[in-house]
Amino acid sequence: MLLYDSPVSGNCYKVRLLLSHLGLPYDRRTVDVVDRSNRPDLLGGLNPALRVPTLVLDDGGPLAESGAILWYLGEGSRFVPVDPYERAQVLQWMFFEQYDHEPAIAVTRFWLAYSGRAHEFADRVPERQEAGRRALAAMDAHLRNRAYLVGERLTLADLALYAYTHVADEAGLDLAQYPAVGRWLERVASEPGHVPIDA
Repeated sequence: MLLYDSPVSGNCYKVRLLLSHLGLPYDRRTVDVVDRSNRPDLLGGLNPALRVPTLVLDDGGPLAESGAILWYLGEGSRFVPVDPYERAQVLQWMFFEQYDHEPAIAVTRFWLAYSGRAHEFADRVPERQEAGRRALAAMDAHLRNRAYLVGERLTLADLALYAYTHVADEAGLDLAQYPAVGRWLERVASEPGHVPIDA
């Protein structure tokens, strides 16, 4: 498999994290997240949105969008529950991540830490940070009396939400305000097979 990847992207990190947990070999091709001028040539025939991550499977089939890649790779593994209700709950949290969490935390993180143009986004940052606080508060309330987001063990929901949550400080968000989230982050990071974002 070949992963078109950015080392700083949480969406790419989710895929690398699952691949590590599953022990699956793959090759990586680094794609710049700021300079997108070569995206049409690089990804045009693989991913109509020209985004990373894009995974090219061993048979040559391309797969885009981090959630779809996670589900494809995770299907039949310990990271996707057998129970239909728990499977739906995993998807619920993955949709929450893409709809509420990622647009607030990941976007603000990119603006402040990686765009090189933080001043251009200064007027939009407070609103996005407030949305990030709401997402973290929802997670914190859910995790107060549970070890993982769904069921009693690590699932795709945890991997999907770990990626940008653990670097929320780069979006100017104080994780110390969310103690249950903090304990969960430590728990996820202590799981066998875990790799850091810069691995």
